[in-house]
Amino acid sequence: MITSTRRVSPDKSEVRIAFSLDDTSDIKDVGELSQTIPDLEQRLQPVPPSGSLRESVQVYREHCRMARDYLQVKHELAVLEDRKRQLLVELVEDEQVAMEIARLEEEFRLLTEENRTLVNVHSERAQQLEMLCLTNQTGQEDPS
Repeated sequence: MITSTRRVSPDKSEVRIAFSLDDTSDIKDVGELSQTIPDLEQRLQPVPPSGSLRESVQVYREHCRMARDYLQVKHELAVLEDRKRQLLVELVEDEQVAMEIARLEEEFRLLTEENRTLVNVHSERAQQLEMLCLTNQTGQEDPS
């Protein structure tokens, strides 16, 4: 392990930095990480780190994390696209239902108006029939 102590300025406390070129704890699990992203396109696969360089391992881990995030976002996007398609289908169905409702309402309005007209005509004809029956009865009673 290499340790370095340095005072940045006379009025500041000293800074101690320690690192080891032999410390391979970060590198040990790199082999485990290399197969964690099988669904990722080959061109986007993280490149395994270079030997014992800690920065390389850190970049590799960051790349792996970003690749997992990328796949998660890609999955969420696919789910949202599916939902969008479902909603568009429902929208088309709703529009068709709305058009059918409007057609049925118009048909109901026309039939209601026709029914009113027929009821009025029926009522008029019933009155005319009653008047004819009364006229016919009075004509038969009065033979003069």
